[in-house]
Amino acid sequence: MASESRRFCIAILISGRGSNMMALADAVRDGTISNAEISVVISDQPNAAGLEKAEERGIETLVIKRGGRTREEHDHEIIAALRARHVDLVCLAGYMRILSHEFIEAYRGRILNIHPSLLPLFRGLEPQKQALDHGAKTSGCTVHYVDETLDGGPIIAQHEVPVLEDDTVESLAARILVEEHKLYPEAVKQVLTQLHQQA
Repeated sequence: MASESRRFCIAILISGRGSNMMALADAVRDGTISNAEISVVISDQPNAAGLEKAEERGIETLVIKRGGRTREEHDHEIIAALRARHVDLVCLAGYMRILSHEFIEAYRGRILNIHPSLLPLFRGLEPQKQALDHGAKTSGCTVHYVDETLDGGPIIAQHEVPVLEDDTVESLAARILVEEHKLYPEAVKQVLTQLHQQA
């Protein structure tokens, strides 16, 4: 039987402001996500604003630059850092790089991503613009497992957001982001519960 004291180690990969990273870190800190800790925040961009925000929360940060290497070489260094910290779950939070097959294999079923649309609709870049261009009445956000397909892994959870008649890309994105900050902690909690039951 799984130990009640089992603490899962989470790594968060970012490339920018890290707002979803902060939502996850705060959910761990306030106990919304229990039996877990954020072990490290890793960025491929040295100037990512989220790095400073992670440090302010006392979380270890690493910058692993792409720097003229292949995707596989870059991911290999990230995998080594994750294994050194005994990471159980990898959360992508605005990480603007497609993962290699090696990375996905190393953590298959334990990599999550959040995307600002109701997948499978509007995959890839600028999903809010895609939603408006297609005249969608509803959009939202999705947390899903990462596999080799673009924004195509199994869906874990979704929140809907209505598209208003006067919405711009910016106004729709802002309302979706509010829901992202609620959805991601909910989905991580759900996944960790499943991992705990499997342990």
